Amino acid sequence: MTFTTRPELRGTFGAVATTHWLASAAGMSLLEKGHTAFDAAVAAGFVLQIVEPHLVGPGGEVPIIVTPAGADEPVVISGQGPSPAKATIARFRDLGLDIIPGTGLLPACVPGAFGAWLTLLRDHGTAELEDVLSAAIHYAEHGHPIVPRISNTIASMKDLFTTHWPGSAEIYLPGGAVPQAGKLFRNPQIATLYRTILDHAKGAGSREARIQAAYDFWYRGPVAEAIGDYCARQDVWDVSGRHHRGLLTAQDMADYRPRVEKAVSVAYGDFEVFKCGAWSQGPVLLQMLQILKGTDIADLDPLGADFVHLVVETVKLAMADRDSWYGDSPDVPLDTLLSAAYADARRTLIGETASLDIRPGAPDGRNCNMPPLRTVGTIAQPGLGGGEPTVARTPDLPNDRQGEPSLSREGAQRGDTVYVSSVDRWGNMVSATPSGGWFQSSPVIPGLGFSLTTRGQMFWLEEGLNSTLRPCVRPRTTLTPSMVYRDGRPYMAFGTPGGDQQDQWQLVMFLRHVHAGMNLQEAIDAPSFHTDHLPSSFWPREISRGGVTLEGRFPPQVQRELAAKGHVLTVGDPWSEGRLSAVAREMDGDVQLVKAAANPRGMQGYAVAR
Repeated sequence: MTFTTRPELRGTFGAVATTHWLASAAGMSLLEKGHTAFDAAVAAGFVLQIVEPHLVGPGGEVPIIVTPAGADEPVVISGQGPSPAKATIARFRDLGLDIIPGTGLLPACVPGAFGAWLTLLRDHGTAELEDVLSAAIHYAEHGHPIVPRISNTIASMKDLFTTHWPGSAEIYLPGGAVPQAGKLFRNPQIATLYRTILDHAKGAGSREARIQAAYDFWYRGPVAEAIGDYCARQDVWDVSGRHHRGLLTAQDMADYRPRVEKAVSVAYGDFEVFKCGAWSQGPVLLQMLQILKGTDIADLDPLGADFVHLVVETVKLAMADRDSWYGDSPDVPLDTLLSAAYADARRTLIGETASLDIRPGAPDGRNCNMPPLRTVGTIAQPGLGGGEPTVARTPDLPNDRQGEPSLSREGAQRGDTVYVSSVDRWGNMVSATPSGGWFQSSPVIPGLGFSLTTRGQMFWLEEGLNSTLRPCVRPRTTLTPSMVYRDGRPYMAFGTPGGDQQDQWQLVMFLRHVHAGMNLQEAIDAPSFHTDHLPSSFWPREISRGGVTLEGRFPPQVQRELAAKGHVLTVGDPWSEGRLSAVAREMDGDVQLVKAAANPRGMQGYAVAR
């Protein structure tokens, strides 16, 4: 019998699954009040910005896949903000930089999350803005029990906050002390900001007009002005070891509009899997599925060495294409990359042993152009480590990393992202991966109470790539929610935090659910793994050739077999790979049955259903 930490939740009314129990509860409260899965997702997303500020903040971004009940296919709301108009390779070269820092103000892009959430609420929801903000305001104003990971992260940043980022010290070191885990933590500046926005918007005529007034306050009013002024005036210390001002302006904010786009998809048996476009890494999951269609993956032991080997080698090929071809550019040959013929050719490269090469393909006969391949340890780190997010080195932190999928190197503590999914009694579904604006990677802007996204570190400063830095384009993000149809009907919304690992963990979960018959919770709980045989999307952009990390629950025999195939193994903690969450729906006769599950890793993620 497959081990599971908790049941797969089932009901008929609705479900919400997120990476924090308070966000799941806030989302469910909107469903209980008669609102939709869209409203629930927005409420949960705003709460996550308060209760997991080391993983997401109001100054971050969010890609959202939206499926209205009965829709033939979902749509994507891209809450990934673009680079500033002043962001050019020449500008960074003039600063003596050949890689974009992972901290400070230089990597800041337009914070797109607020606009994307409001677009979802306005165009698909039924609730008022006050309804979806009320729980976030409550926790910011009255406090939420701070989890150990946040307390430890603040401790790791204390010297930097007090020395270089005083606005952050004001919020995260109340009275000059690190907040104690389990005690209530508040961010009154965000509570005041959201109340001010609601007061500003309440005089507008219709519901839609009130939401638009709030949007304008953020992107064309006081919030944009405060962000632009701070970036222009403040010299901020970053991971380069120097002080820099930001490039983001109030005009960049005013020019931003969340894009509503068509999702991309491939069929896999009775399923169709939908992802965001190649401005995200989402299509790699689709490429992986196309490759695996022609293999014996369905017949392999989902916990065995052959399964791990086949998945890892497939991931390597798709990720090489990601780094060679993906970006916010019309030049991405996506149709070819997702085609069956291309997958057939790529599949022939998978052998019985681990490849240590980076092997992008040549879609349509094009010559690939790979970014620099820097081996782990190449880049000196003057005080801050890389990752998602980039944070301070703290070798003596307690071992509370269970559930945080990004790994530490040389004592660097790292976090990642959050996730939201929801389904309601009418069959509406949402899958969203909010991130960015981490308090570890950029200083709090005084008066606003939040930090800016550092997603710009995903651009390359080398010419010739679709992900090369250009003004006013989206960085090729790692954020990648998933939506699945089965037999032509909306079936499942799922995703996870984890940077470059997001689509790897989602692939493993999906395969185990589809082929091994595991329910959602079983597929989430089963031992997982990932490879770092790819250029990291985060500063310092390094690669670990052949590297595979397994959870310690894999038997020694599996570990030996993988090592014999040439994989360079790291055995992690037993519960350390991923923070997946999922909701699903299916018909039981004439009645809709909803399902939900969430990750036990980290002891924060919870699903709610009835």
